[in-house]
Amino acid sequence: MITPNPPAAENYIRALAHVDPFSSWLQVQLLKIEPGYSRISMVVRQEMMNGFGIAHGGVTFAMADTAFGYASNGEGTITVALDVSISFPNPAHIGDVLIAEARRLSETRKTGLYLVEVTNQHQQLIAVFKGTCYKTGKPHLTHPPTE
Repeated sequence: MITPNPPAAENYIRALAHVDPFSSWLQVQLLKIEPGYSRISMVVRQEMMNGFGIAHGGVTFAMADTAFGYASNGEGTITVALDVSISFPNPAHIGDVLIAEARRLSETRKTGLYLVEVTNQHQQLIAVFKGTCYKTGKPHLTHPPTE
């Protein structure tokens, strides 16, 4: 498969994000999309807090996983998580603006390895996520993207 140019990848991901209710609930903003790369942002809200007054780890994980999904799905075919792990070196707090940046480290015909770093508005590292994806080869859009 030929990797599409950056505008085509962005069109695929914008179409995918449009039909993703969970990313809508997170209020994720797409900042940059390229094949094998994504950069998104999100503001931590009150309903994302845990009982300790910090952002729930599941919310931070979901944001990192979203960036991973966007970076790995820019070719227009369904790519799903095969294995992931996350570390939380620092907590996020209400009002923090989180940035998740996902980069492809390597790929084969059927898999890809990605690193996602989540930082806050002070460039403090909040989470480090590593994910391996599986490329199904099935299209996720019924129409090709427009450029």
